[in-house]
Amino acid sequence: MIHGTHNAIEDPRNEAILISINDQLFPRNEAKISVFDSGYLVGDGVWEALRLHHGVLVSLEDHFNRLWQSAATVGMHLPFTKGELTQKVWNTLKANKMTDGVHVRIMITRGIKKTPSQDPRLIISGPNVVIIPEHKTASKDSKEKGITLFTSTIRRGSPDYLDPRLNCHSKLHEVQALIQAIQAGADEALMLDIHGFIATCNATNFFVIKNNEVWTSTSKYCMNGITRAKVIEVCKLNNIPCYEKDFSLFDVYGADEAFVTGTFGGLTPVTKIDGRQIGEGNYGDKTRELSKLYNILIEKTVSNG
Repeated sequence: MIHGTHNAIEDPRNEAILISINDQLFPRNEAKISVFDSGYLVGDGVWEALRLHHGVLVSLEDHFNRLWQSAATVGMHLPFTKGELTQKVWNTLKANKMTDGVHVRIMITRGIKKTPSQDPRLIISGPNVVIIPEHKTASKDSKEKGITLFTSTIRRGSPDYLDPRLNCHSKLHEVQALIQAIQAGADEALMLDIHGFIATCNATNFFVIKNNEVWTSTSKYCMNGITRAKVIEVCKLNNIPCYEKDFSLFDVYGADEAFVTGTFGGLTPVTKIDGRQIGEGNYGDKTRELSKLYNILIEKTVSNG
């Protein structure tokens, strides 16, 4: 079985889901898009992923602010408002009769091209909007077990050529990092920045706990994680020392605990990095506390609508 931060409990309902492509609904095995789509041709697209929890799209405003920022960054005009895209998502969820325990992936590409090319002037359609909702609940067994990381030789890039905060379809460098980690026998990859400091993982943000302090990397070279931001917020609300700073593998190997964050899995403990056991090599008490506080914050957000 594949083990990692996106481990989900198998749900047979996903075989019959309806997927929205430009406001038309298609059964899962019939949902297709043109080979001339710019996302397929050159990775020219942006995306977001969010959770439906107890009838509420969690942190929707944060996710859409990030989506619009990503679109602006790549020069993609979105011909709809945030409210209109919200309605598209709800139409898809309602068609699938979904109310809870759902992971929603929104993908927007620049559109269809008249011929294979990088040139955006060859687009002959508006943006393609795909919404994939799936019944997904994170595996508790996977969280209890924790994950292992391997430090990849693939670095997180500088903001002047591909800003790590950009949620775009061009993910090949992250895939390469993950392949290195898998070949080394780990679950996922830890990635350094161009100066050799800790940046982030291939698909999640990274934290360590040292002497009851929570450390994470600066925002210069890490993904613009919404769950990362919520954990930092939780620390501030509960007077837990939390620092965004430069630190290296020297600090990581001697950490008391480590964990990663993401929209789907929340907080997931890290037990080993590069074959070295981190702390007690288990789901540590401080990580459990932070995970509990994070879940409380999410429940408050949901109860407030």
